[in-house]
Amino acid sequence: MKIAPEDLAGLIDSDGIRQKLSDLTRDNGGNGADLKIRSEVLTLLKAAMKEGRAEAERRLNEDGGGFRCAKRLCHVQDELIRIIYDFAFHHVYRIKNPSAAERMSIVAVGGYGRGTLAPGSDVDLLFVLPYKQTPWGEQVVEYILYMLWDLGLKVGHATRNIEECVRLSRTDMTIRTAILEARYIWGDEPLFEELVQRFNDEVVTGTSSEFIAAKLEERDERHRRQGTSRYLVEPNIKEGKGGLRDLNTLFWIAKYHYQVRSQHELVKKGVLSRSEYNRFTKSEDFLWAVRCHLHFLTGRAEERLSFDVQREIAIRLGYTQHPGMKDVERFMKHYFLVAKDVGDLTRILCAALENQHVKGPRGQGISALMRRLRVNRSSSQAKPVEGSPGFVIDNGRLNTSSETIFTDDPINLLRVFQIADKNDCNLHPELTKLIRRSLKLVDSTLRNDPEANRLFLGVLTSRNNPEKVLRKMNETGLLGRFVPDFGKVVAMMQFNMYHHYTVDEHLIRSIGVLSEIEKGNSGDDHPLATDLIRTLQNRKILYVAMFLHDIAKGRPEDHSVGGARIARKLCPRFGLSNAETDTVAWLIEHHLDMSTIAQSRDLSDRKTISDFAHTVQSLERLKLLLILTVADIRAVGPGVFNGWKGQLLRTLYYECEPNLTGGHTMGSHRQAVEQAKEELDAQLTHWPAKEREDYINRHYKAYWLRVAPERRLAHAELIRQADKTGNRLAFAVTPHSFEGVTEITVLAPDHPRLLSMIAGACHVTGANIVDAQIDTTTDGFALDTIFISRELPDDADEQRRGERITDLISKILKGESRLPENVAKKNPVKGRMKAFNIDADVQVNNSWSDDYTVVEVSGLDRPGFLFDLTRCIATLNLNIGSAHISTFGERVVDVFYVTDLTGQKIANIGRQEIMRVRLADAVEGQVDTSAAAPVSRSVS
Repeated sequence: MKIAPEDLAGLIDSDGIRQKLSDLTRDNGGNGADLKIRSEVLTLLKAAMKEGRAEAERRLNEDGGGFRCAKRLCHVQDELIRIIYDFAFHHVYRIKNPSAAERMSIVAVGGYGRGTLAPGSDVDLLFVLPYKQTPWGEQVVEYILYMLWDLGLKVGHATRNIEECVRLSRTDMTIRTAILEARYIWGDEPLFEELVQRFNDEVVTGTSSEFIAAKLEERDERHRRQGTSRYLVEPNIKEGKGGLRDLNTLFWIAKYHYQVRSQHELVKKGVLSRSEYNRFTKSEDFLWAVRCHLHFLTGRAEERLSFDVQREIAIRLGYTQHPGMKDVERFMKHYFLVAKDVGDLTRILCAALENQHVKGPRGQGISALMRRLRVNRSSSQAKPVEGSPGFVIDNGRLNTSSETIFTDDPINLLRVFQIADKNDCNLHPELTKLIRRSLKLVDSTLRNDPEANRLFLGVLTSRNNPEKVLRKMNETGLLGRFVPDFGKVVAMMQFNMYHHYTVDEHLIRSIGVLSEIEKGNSGDDHPLATDLIRTLQNRKILYVAMFLHDIAKGRPEDHSVGGARIARKLCPRFGLSNAETDTVAWLIEHHLDMSTIAQSRDLSDRKTISDFAHTVQSLERLKLLLILTVADIRAVGPGVFNGWKGQLLRTLYYECEPNLTGGHTMGSHRQAVEQAKEELDAQLTHWPAKEREDYINRHYKAYWLRVAPERRLAHAELIRQADKTGNRLAFAVTPHSFEGVTEITVLAPDHPRLLSMIAGACHVTGANIVDAQIDTTTDGFALDTIFISRELPDDADEQRRGERITDLISKILKGESRLPENVAKKNPVKGRMKAFNIDADVQVNNSWSDDYTVVEVSGLDRPGFLFDLTRCIATLNLNIGSAHISTFGERVVDVFYVTDLTGQKIANIGRQEIMRVRLADAVEGQVDTSAAAPVSRSVS
């Protein structure tokens, strides 16, 4: 990409600065080495640099040219270095008769060598000498470096003679790459030209394969460090997959192998078509615009496009909000499409190298490059694919023997992926190019063709590796063309901290997770899903629903409802029956229900289970919904699914299953209570009979229904030991490694602020509460169980961590310690959270439970959120029966089952409104503690 000379005009007045420096030196007796003069020189240069950069930013905001901005900043930097060198040469370290050794060429290398700079980029310099270093050379280099450092620049530098440059380039790939990018700035130009000539003759010639293999391996390692997907929602625009470094790597390879100086020459060489070259330059310009804006905005060399800057960058680049999509989401979609283009360009260049049969270093046989690119050594290796005329397996990759295979029969655009899946092979880069160039053949006729849809459904529901094939189908652009509704979510990001990938990447990953579950290769995180998927009557329904569950994202309507509508249109096209279509649409419409209920409802509450069972209606749908929910959560991103969420989903499944196979009645609940009492009585045979009877009578009915048998036994022993020792406080800590949580049980005299004090203690110690169950005994004690996220891998370490938390709770309850003042005050939102604005939402519902009023509070997560809510609930004179805490990235949803002090639901409309207002204030950290609840909780 070229830039016109007028684009660089007016950034820095080099001639004017030189004249001022000359006058300054003359006025001070001609001694440029004087420290006073140096200080004035530095002041003058700082002002010039500041003005030049400000002008570059102004022009960037005006014309939006990212590449032009990078060139302008580079021009300012070049001129500053030239001015400093000239001042040092003529006014500080003057030599009247320089020897042959007293010559120097100042050369830009690395990114600076490409003639582009971001505002926060390092300035990489190579001082080239003809022979060994001289005292004069040392002084000039030192003067230039110190001046640049004093200007606040980060300078990478080396001083070498030409022989050293050549020798080190042979053995060090980093130095070789730096010199490959070498660009003359100032000084002795013949010296620079000699370096370039010797580098090309003695280093580059005959070493293409070695260099290319090293650069591709370096790129792969960088991707592993940054994250292997280019669709991460907080990408690194420089080092990430699809970023500027990938474009740099492409050009390094092309420059090294094809001996070109600019990207435009690759068109003349036949490596890139004119349209592909345009994609290269447009991608480069866009990425440079984003990077320059990012550096200007943050005031530092920030390369990660984090949430807290994305919206501001979007505004700077002129993106606006559209129905269903925020301005920042439109900007990030453009970013990911550019990242995809960069990946396409990589494959195109690799294909060109293969076609030229790039040979490896002599004596190595198949070189590292050949192994990396799997280059075919002979066309005779291509073998026809049995039963698929026109397709061949070429050195393990699928290719075609005819350039017209798709125009002859467009259905082959789908068949090629079915063949790739069946034979477990990758596509040859030339075949990938041919597919992309044939996308215009995908029209309504092909989309509605029964055979084409049969082939697509076969790929989608394959028992081999459907994720791999679907991703390749997406990368070629065919998936979005064949299923236009999918094309609308390609590269679409969701501006939240919960989803780690773009929508299309999430959908494809979810198919991969589903496949792993079906194969039994997904570990022990979700054993129930692994068992149930083998019992499904129709696995096809599950895969189609999984593929379509988020396909309506980015539209004004609710994506679950919109997705169900799209499914009713697409499923018949895919060949599904009416009954199958209905089930797929139902799964999509309700794909969030099971996760929401499991994480935010009381699963021991009969109404919760009966309502959910009424929605599900059949055991087969329950199985499908559980498996889809597990795969959906796992595909959101690393670490989102954990054992605790899996346990909640399993509990909901097992509680709902009897409703669908026979149904619970009030009688069965009474039977369940009696059975639970009998089970515990049988476990306590080492207790005296009277003691067993008294203990069992200490618990209300709700306790027996919702507490698991093993926990009932642990509670009994805890309470008995407290009774024997006369302690009114008792604690138990139980790490659960599989669920990824630690259970903390607190026995204490009932108090309206008990849960609030527990939450405050957890906040102070950095513990994250994920669930809470609250019970009260008939003799006035509270038995509260909280579950906190596990932090330490070893059970013994986690046990000690839990005991430190219970020790603080004990001291607070005894009055020996107070919660720090900062807990009771509003905790400011910090870091990436500042990028989000979530309005507080409070729902008060009496229909979700027969016994409790259910209060659902959502808002922006922050430290002390739960502490403030529980304090507020205490001041509202409400009893908490259970609490359920769910976090979805930056958004937190806390659900409380509450009654008034007499154990009744909150039926008064006016009081409900007061609850909404006060709790909404508490979400913002504003808690009115003037009205404290005067009495303890009661239990129905």
